Amino acid sequence: MLTLRSQIITTRVLSDLKKRSTIGIMFYPIALSIVLFSDNFYQREPSFSKHFLILLFGISFFRLAHMYLDRKLTQNPINTTIFMTSVIVTGLIWGVGYAQFTFQQEELYTQLLMVTCTVGLCSGGVVAFIPNLWLALGFNISIMVPGTISLIIFTNNYPLGVLFTLFFIYMIFMAYRQNKEYWTALDNEYLLEQKTKELKRLSNRDGLTGIYNRRYFDQTFSHEWKQAIRNQTPITLLMCDVDHFKKVNDQYGHVAGDEYLKMLTQILQQIFRRETDIVSRYGGEEFIILIINEPIESVKKLAEKARTSVELATLEFENQSIRTTISLGLAHTIPEPDMEKEKFIAIADKSLYMAKTQGRNQICISPSV
Repeated sequence: MLTLRSQIITTRVLSDLKKRSTIGIMFYPIALSIVLFSDNFYQREPSFSKHFLILLFGISFFRLAHMYLDRKLTQNPINTTIFMTSVIVTGLIWGVGYAQFTFQQEELYTQLLMVTCTVGLCSGGVVAFIPNLWLALGFNISIMVPGTISLIIFTNNYPLGVLFTLFFIYMIFMAYRQNKEYWTALDNEYLLEQKTKELKRLSNRDGLTGIYNRRYFDQTFSHEWKQAIRNQTPITLLMCDVDHFKKVNDQYGHVAGDEYLKMLTQILQQIFRRETDIVSRYGGEEFIILIINEPIESVKKLAEKARTSVELATLEFENQSIRTTISLGLAHTIPEPDMEKEKFIAIADKSLYMAKTQGRNQICISPSV
């Protein structure tokens, strides 16, 4: 079974192959038309020319049509097989066609054009199909081998046959080398993208608790606020603060305080676990939770569950049991276009302040904004 990495790279390679080959498809019929009509070869050999043109135009049209349909359809292994087979068939049609030209002893000018086009199309095709080594080699064989065999065995044109053989071998080495370079570059690009994503992920995470940091919260809240205004859906902020946290640090040490914040994080994540719930560390021992499109009664129940869960929780640290509570401030509204999101955060903060001043270990809810 392919890993996610392999699937991503395979998809990228197939996409590269198709993009690289699209431009070159029409060069085959154009080049052949120049060869056949520039010196009136078509008039001297009408039957051969006609069949050669029909085959080459036919396979070119088929490849263009298949690529167009391939973009419309879901990626399928059969489509990939058809694509690769059509590439080999294109090379084979040209290669066999050139082999036929080698028998035209009186057509030196046309043969020269065909040699030039064959070498050029082979070079361009092999380079285009570098992402897949076997396709590049298969195309090289299909376009070069028929003519090379004809030159050496049937027409006894040894100098040109040897040159074609050397060129054929050279293209094999080039295909192998460039394929390695392509895959090395692709692998490095993938690793760089993953590293960039990881750095971006880390830049959005709090270093101690691993949850989202204030920077990420600010970005997400700004986006969700606009969405809530546009869709007229409710948005809720729940701010919570650890009660007497300084006392925890002073009595048990800052390491114990850090462990307590980690435990609190796990509790909050277990309760606010919808995909759209954003639990963030807002600063110090203060956390903020963004809840989208949820009725206030449901949020109240979740907030109370969080409060009681923390109240009952005990952190065992160096043979000591650490317990404390949290205070929570809740703000809930369906925002209007003229409302400022900063003021909404201030209302949630004010609710938290009220919870702290009224005795802690409780939830205060702001009036409807």
